[in-house]
Amino acid sequence: MADNSVTLVGNVTRDPELRYIPSGAAKVVFGLAVNRRWQNKQSQEWEEQVSFFNVVAWREMAENVAESIAKGSRVVVTGRLEQRSWETENGEKRTVVEITADDIGPSLRWATAQITRTERRDGGGRSGGGGQSGGGGGPTPAPATPAPDTGGGYDDLGEEPF
Repeated sequence: MADNSVTLVGNVTRDPELRYIPSGAAKVVFGLAVNRRWQNKQSQEWEEQVSFFNVVAWREMAENVAESIAKGSRVVVTGRLEQRSWETENGEKRTVVEITADDIGPSLRWATAQITRTERRDGGGRSGGGGQSGGGGGPTPAPATPAPDTGGGYDDLGEEPF
C-alpha cells in the first residue's frame, strides 16, 4: 500500500496568510524553507541545499497557525503531498505540489513554547488540539487579516511555486 506522508522541519519564510473560503472554512498558507547541510568528504567544505515548500492548513488548525507562528519561526510540519493544477488568466497551465498539513508545531530544539489549549469549536470537524505560541524570545506573530479566498494559485502571491 502506498503511503503519502511527509514530515518537514524548517523555517517559516513568510507570515501565514489566513483566508476564509465561501463555505466559511479557514485556510492558511505559508512558506517553509528546509535546509540540508553536509560536509563534502573530499574537500572538507560544508555544503548546503535549501528546498522551499508551500504549506496549507485548514479549519481550526489554520486559525491556530495564524495566531501562533510568524516569519522566521522554526516549525515541524507533518502532512501529505498534494498536486494542484489551475489555469492563469492568460491561459497558462500551472501545476504545483504543496504540503497539506495534518499537524504543525514549534520546533523545541533551540526554543521553548507556551501551550495554550483552545476550546473545541462547533462544526463537526476534528478538534484543533491546541494552539502553540512561541516563547523564549521568538518572533511575535503577525496579526492575521482574514480575506476571502478566491481559489487562485501562486500568481495571487506574486511568486513562483519553486
